[in-house]
Amino acid sequence: MKLFYKAGACSLASHIALREVGAEFQLEAVDTQRKMTETGTDYRSINPKGYVPALVIGSDVLTEGAAILQFIADTHPLSNLAPDVGTIPRARLQEHLNYVASELHKAFGPFFRDDTTEKQKEYAAHAVATKFDYIETLLSDDRSYLLGDGFTVADAYLFVVANWANFVGIDLKSWPYLASFVERVAARPAVQAAMVAEGLTEQ
Repeated sequence: MKLFYKAGACSLASHIALREVGAEFQLEAVDTQRKMTETGTDYRSINPKGYVPALVIGSDVLTEGAAILQFIADTHPLSNLAPDVGTIPRARLQEHLNYVASELHKAFGPFFRDDTTEKQKEYAAHAVATKFDYIETLLSDDRSYLLGDGFTVADAYLFVVANWANFVGIDLKSWPYLASFVERVAARPAVQAAMVAEGLTEQ
């Protein structure tokens, strides 16, 4: 397998999941502005959508982070990164993945565009805060992770996106349960290894 990624982007969640399950894989960085990989390949020939992540498995290419995360979990069932298919907990996992992808992730979008005005950034900060309010409510019963005591791929995705707050001037101290969650996930060995590999932290 090969994961095409951009350091610190949403592809970090897939990277974390691969390390959590102990998969054998390669990494290749992508310049998403130039649409080129680090080896000089036109990234659109791999993923016509032009953004990360993309996971190459033999002759197949998977895109969209939520789909990749579920694939990694489902092909490594002993890792317990996803509940069994057809159960309420599995539906909850998909609920959380969809929320992070369609609501929280998208809310951060304006911060990463060069043409965003300060007024638009203020609006985005308010939108992010609203999403964080909801997640804070979910975590306020002192659960360790989104589904309870067990870490899942939804937690990997939430961690990556919530951690972007530290780079756009949003203080997670306003959401203490979420802040504790981010610290808890950041301490996991697989997360630390992924972040070192992407040059986000030092070993």
